[in-house]
Amino acid sequence: MASASVEILAFLLVVSGWVLVSSTLPTDYWKVSSIDGTVITTATFWSNLWKTCVTDSTGVSNCKDFPSMLALDGYIQACRGLMIAAVCLGFFGSVFALIGMKCTKVGGSDQTKAKIACFAGVIFILSGLSSLTGCSLYAHRITSEFFDPTFIAQKYELGAALFIGWAGASLCIIGGSIFCFSIAENKPTPRMVYAYNKSASVMSARTRTYSADFKTSKIPPKHFDKNAYV
Repeated sequence: MASASVEILAFLLVVSGWVLVSSTLPTDYWKVSSIDGTVITTATFWSNLWKTCVTDSTGVSNCKDFPSMLALDGYIQACRGLMIAAVCLGFFGSVFALIGMKCTKVGGSDQTKAKIACFAGVIFILSGLSSLTGCSLYAHRITSEFFDPTFIAQKYELGAALFIGWAGASLCIIGGSIFCFSIAENKPTPRMVYAYNKSASVMSARTRTYSADFKTSKIPPKHFDKNAYV
């Protein structure tokens, strides 16, 4: 019962992490910058994996989609691939986790379900690592440009999508690790069976041995008449 409760907790963690990772793809604020006036913010620049936008003080946004995938910077292409891979791995990991959990009626025996749950945990760990790598790569580019004194273009700061992606990746890795450890809990421990034999006395053992030898012997018995000793 305790193992099933742990698996349910792990499933909630990985599904929550997968939802957070998936929500980062359409999120607008991967990187954000603002131009301040004397009193209020006059314009806010923000960008994600698909477009770059500017929002003025009235709330009107003007966006421009990235024109060509092949013309994009290498780090944006890498982040797109890593985040899409994280979402796909999380989906397949959820399916295998449902099959491998003890509280479900599919998957076969307990040993088979434990292996499936461990496989789902590995998939979720890979999903979390993909999301973690993608967000970290994007954040590294932002910070390197921000602290570079020779970079004269518009400088950006970390957006909310990066923190959401890091949180989702952490949940996926933690929940996947719990699923991997569940296979060790479901291994059957071998039971030692001891057979008890009653101790036989020396005389009874000798008697059984002599009787067995006498029965298997082919020597005909000797018959003595009453005058044999005279």
